[in-house]
Amino acid sequence: MKQLDLFREIIVDNFAGGGGASTGIEMATGLSVDIAINHDPAAIAMHKANHPDTEHYCESVWEVDPREAVKGRPVGLAWFSPDCKHFSKAKGGKPVNKEIRGLAWVAVRWAATVKPRVIMLENVEEFKTWGPIGKDGQPIKEKQGITFKRFVKSLNKLGYKVDFKELSACDFGAPTTRKRFFMIARCDGRPILWPEPTHGHPESLRVQLGKSKPWRTASEIIDWSIGTPSIFTRKKPLAENTLKRIARGMKKFVIENPDPYIAPIKPSDEGNSNRVAAFLTSYYTEQKDEVRGLSLNSPLHTITTSNRFALVTAFLTKYYGAGIGQELTSPVHTIPTRDRFGLVTVQSQNYRVTDIGMRMLQPHELYEGQGFPEIYIIDRDDLGKPYPKKEQVARCGNSVPPNLPDALVRVNLPEFCVKENRYKKTVAN
Repeated sequence: MKQLDLFREIIVDNFAGGGGASTGIEMATGLSVDIAINHDPAAIAMHKANHPDTEHYCESVWEVDPREAVKGRPVGLAWFSPDCKHFSKAKGGKPVNKEIRGLAWVAVRWAATVKPRVIMLENVEEFKTWGPIGKDGQPIKEKQGITFKRFVKSLNKLGYKVDFKELSACDFGAPTTRKRFFMIARCDGRPILWPEPTHGHPESLRVQLGKSKPWRTASEIIDWSIGTPSIFTRKKPLAENTLKRIARGMKKFVIENPDPYIAPIKPSDEGNSNRVAAFLTSYYTEQKDEVRGLSLNSPLHTITTSNRFALVTAFLTKYYGAGIGQELTSPVHTIPTRDRFGLVTVQSQNYRVTDIGMRMLQPHELYEGQGFPEIYIIDRDDLGKPYPKKEQVARCGNSVPPNLPDALVRVNLPEFCVKENRYKKTVAN
């Protein structure tokens, strides 16, 4: 049994999920968080597999008594990522669950009982609009932000200085545009600091001057060793809406794109004039003729709890002779040219599309897109039992991109931080 150090400050991760925040904190400190709390057994199973030295509580955050959990140890950092679905603009018109919407109050409970030196809270951007709910179960527009202000004042009354800001994961080295609200509260008299972005838009002045690295792109997360089955030879035809998404993506990212993303090819294929254009299509509700896909030259859009990203590859062959398309790992059958295929100009050379392939992104690609380390365990629990793909994706979509807590902890709690850890060998910032 792990021996308690009653003098060392500990770190607590409430709403720990699959471990995004805990992993980011460990990237900064070199140590697993001391306590992790989550009501979902599946989430705790993934967290245990990756953070075996952590003390886990598989129960509601309200059922955990902070005093009993910390056992007299001082809390240096308490992290909170309360459920955000009743704040998010993606929620739609469904009635709000007041209990879930009020989960953030647990941070005030911890502040009042064990006084963490630093509190960090992560949520969606709309968290600032937190306000009363009407009889219809919907937020009262005229009173938006009232509860949020009460929340901040409650922390102020307990002796905490509070500041908040929105940060994008792509600005700190994760290949996703995921943008989140972050609040920092501290009661030790030290200033609240915000980390300087390490990455930026490729055309920005900071990147051009070499002060920041360019954003990492979606192309970096693709496992090109996995083939993309032809959409024309599937046993079960794709849905009409899916085909429309692919067609709109083809038009925008391949046919009308003067410089489409060309996937890596094997050296042996270079002399055969075979090229594979690729882009991502996303399964989100969309307006008529709207393109919800993205180029692989840009960061990945926000990853949700359901897998909504598919890789689309267009197999291009020079427009002469009877050449065929080529997958990266094996040959594909010749597909007759149909009316829907247009001529494509790629780097001033005429090409025709001979096949279109599509597959959903795999969990390990999504986790890399979210910024998780390559060695992070996602396919089995702490006992070695296989972890279903659906659960893997759900944990990824619910997670905090580790790069963000890593950066936040490094600037606000440098006394906790190390230069090396099991995930990487260099300091993040």
